[in-house]
Amino acid sequence: MSSYELESRIRELRQLQSIIEEAQAEAEAIKDTIKAHMGDAQELRAGEYKVTWKPVTSSRLDSKALKAAAPELVERFTKTITSRRFCVA
Repeated sequence: MSSYELESRIRELRQLQSIIEEAQAEAEAIKDTIKAHMGDAQELRAGEYKVTWKPVTSSRLDSKALKAAAPELVERFTKTITSRRFCVA
């Protein structure tokens, strides 16, 4: 691939990424509108659609507290991995 072709593909990629970001922002705005309409309701029906917005409880490890309480344990079970990050600037 020539330098010109590569630059063209990168430009196309950035344009597509911009379109995706705009679409995601628009989708989030629509979700927020629906949530505002739902208020405290956990379920909504609109024609063929059923929308749910229910509380979910999860348990997560507080790594900051664990590091403070038992740093030797954290070090013992910490695994370092290497990966490649793709970025266009």
